[in-house]
Amino acid sequence: MSDATGVNPQVTDAVTIANTKVLAEAPAMAMGSLYQTVGNSVAMAAANAVYAQQQANVSYQASSTLGITKLFSQNA
Repeated sequence: MSDATGVNPQVTDAVTIANTKVLAEAPAMAMGSLYQTVGNSVAMAAANAVYAQQQANVSYQASSTLGITKLFSQNA
């Protein structure tokens, strides 16, 4: 490395170390972001499943009520 830039070698070393640190941490940061995204997606899928089950139970209860009402309304 030539010293033609006139920059203090300690500054050059500090910048090089900082850049190396950033590059070394990049894969871990990417995996952390991926894990957060996957966790959020799984949580939303579970919430959607609960909501769908609740809506199905409402429909089942309504159809059962209608069926029982029709049974009781028939003339014997």
